[in-house]
Amino acid sequence: MNSLSQTVEFNADLINRYNQGIPRYTSYPPATELTTEFDPTDFRAALAMGNYKQTPLSLYCHIPFCSKACYFCGCNTIITQHKPAVDPYLKAVKKQVEKIAPLVDRQRPVNQLHWGGGTPNYLTLAQAEFLFTTLTDAFPLAENAEVSIEVNPCYVDKEYIFALRQMGFNRISFGIQDFNPEVQAAVNRIQPEKMLFEVMDWIRSAGFESVNVDLIYGLPHQTLETFRETLRKTAQLDPDRIAVFNFAYIPWLKPVQKKMPESALPAAAEKLKIMEATIADLTAQGYAFIGMDHFAKPDDELAIAQQKGELHRNFQGYTTLPESDLLGFGITSISMLQDVYAQNSKTLKDFYNALDLDQLPIEKGVKLSQDDLIRRTVIKELMCQFKLSAQDLENKYHLGFDCDFNDYFAQELAALDSLEADGLLRRLGDGIEVTPRGRILIRNIASVFDAYLQKKQDRTFSKAI
Repeated sequence: MNSLSQTVEFNADLINRYNQGIPRYTSYPPATELTTEFDPTDFRAALAMGNYKQTPLSLYCHIPFCSKACYFCGCNTIITQHKPAVDPYLKAVKKQVEKIAPLVDRQRPVNQLHWGGGTPNYLTLAQAEFLFTTLTDAFPLAENAEVSIEVNPCYVDKEYIFALRQMGFNRISFGIQDFNPEVQAAVNRIQPEKMLFEVMDWIRSAGFESVNVDLIYGLPHQTLETFRETLRKTAQLDPDRIAVFNFAYIPWLKPVQKKMPESALPAAAEKLKIMEATIADLTAQGYAFIGMDHFAKPDDELAIAQQKGELHRNFQGYTTLPESDLLGFGITSISMLQDVYAQNSKTLKDFYNALDLDQLPIEKGVKLSQDDLIRRTVIKELMCQFKLSAQDLENKYHLGFDCDFNDYFAQELAALDSLEADGLLRRLGDGIEVTPRGRILIRNIASVFDAYLQKKQDRTFSKAI
């Protein structure tokens, strides 16, 4: 692996200076640009274009149900103990699948299927089998497809884990957040250490090809010492990938967060120390820093893809798969096609009503301009590869006929001067390379090319760190 992908330079002063609200760039334009004025016929046209180009497919299904609220959670969830609510939802998802499937060429390879939530394992095994069959009958999976699911370890047993593997899932992810019992109690997510290790043993025994675990720093009662203990125990679990997210305390957007003791939240300086220790400890354990908040073993596909310059990013995060059309099923899910993003209805009522009226349950979306596509490529390359070739971009979008890369992005390149002076990047004759110091602040670098962010006065995004 090259030295760039192995090295991260931590500079607290720079991080504090650049710590501002910036999109995470799982998409560009960001999802905040989706509008209710979107015309669903653009969605159909984008599907047709994907058929013509034989663009590979990625499928996402959102299962919103949870038995109880985790106070840190920022996902779109429905908290209910009313299990009968699931069957109508699955039938509605089936209707959505049946409306979209005829618009998609069955010859297009389906390289990825992912279930997120909520709590996907809120479903009974019979319900999970129904949903899996619904999706894969309509969109047959490619032989080497990545088939992944998020699970809450509190609600699985060995039988469930093995059944998921037999069903066809080959990748799995579960949230740890923190091993410390006091932190777990404060965020309403009690997960005994013994249980977490037991679930990991089941996953390994079942033969899953890759396991990801999630941690969160910035939660109540966390300190540098307690979180380093969580990192140590996480390394003992030996997952293939680790995501370490920065907790954003935004009770005005997520009222459930008011149930956490605000006075127990770690100070900004402590969070910075935790972040520094996280990078140091996980890389010392042999994990490669992929970018932002993701780590992977050096022989993991993510690390190898980044080394080869083949890493990609979509609404599901980092992926090794080629550029695909992402189809989203279920409430709030976002489809991400070549030049169209479309988000499904956010409430069960609206989702059900649209399908009952034989309509696509699209609530809002956006059709991308040529400028959006160009900037999306720039941001994706910086976020994934930590470098950008001007020549490759000019060739892909034929920029040389009217203006070259330097002309097209003259204003943005001038704005990079201060970042270069701070040692975050190097301007090369053929583009840009992010330095080890700049990797932690990659969102800041990418944001220079975000035409929408420059126009926003009220930035509502989470801070970069």
